[in-house]
Amino acid sequence: MSAARVGPYRHIQGLSRGLAILRTLSRSPNGFASIAELGVATGLHRTTVRRMLATLEQEGYVRRSASDDTYRLNLKIRELSDGFTDDEWISELAAPVLGELLQKVVWPSDLCTLDGTAMLVRETTHRYSPLSFHRAMIRQRMPVLYTASGRAYLAHCGEEERQQILRLLIVEGGEQAGLARNRILVDKVLNRVHEQGYASNDGEWSQQVKVSALALPVRHRGGVLATINIVFMKSVMSVGEAADRYLGHLTAAIAKIEAQIDENPTLLAGART
Repeated sequence: MSAARVGPYRHIQGLSRGLAILRTLSRSPNGFASIAELGVATGLHRTTVRRMLATLEQEGYVRRSASDDTYRLNLKIRELSDGFTDDEWISELAAPVLGELLQKVVWPSDLCTLDGTAMLVRETTHRYSPLSFHRAMIRQRMPVLYTASGRAYLAHCGEEERQQILRLLIVEGGEQAGLARNRILVDKVLNRVHEQGYASNDGEWSQQVKVSALALPVRHRGGVLATINIVFMKSVMSVGEAADRYLGHLTAAIAKIEAQIDENPTLLAGART
């Protein structure tokens, strides 16, 4: 029988079998399993399981207990997750929702999470929007105080976290430090977020003076997990006009993501709350 194709490539059955064994071991309630137990759980023949385990053991990802002939995951397995951060899960969850939002508003959107003293773009529709003016936004860092995404985060996070972010901005110096020192002006900016019902910026970021945006937080149990914005050109419409047209769609997108998080609490394991 020929192997199934995934896109232009053939399905690698051996890799799938190896991954199935690793998944089964990781989910084992005792942290270990025998060849027979792995065979039953994966549906693989014992000979196949034994062969896969031998390879995984040689590579250092599993180890065999000589006392009872069971297998368990080895410490090297942790290397496979080193590049996966606690906030990556929300990108996967939000991506299809951002796609739906794009269909309704056409202008691009970014999903951002706090990364130190900046907002990190973890998912974006810039590369798909016909109105995008910056295709390569993924992994870009944006200033907290001068962007709608950052202001949405600051306005809704806890007071202790907000003050810590402002202190770090002052210590770091740079463009945001002056504003961070002016607590009266910072409070004014953040109070406006609550008065409007959304965060916004209107060209205040020196690198994007022709760009405006509005944003809302993705929240869970009083904390802010991320923010989502809608970005547009200042010359096309005002922030108020954008809010009139698109805020309802953005609110619905946020609600959909928050509902999925509430329905799947295990997604939050290890995530920033």
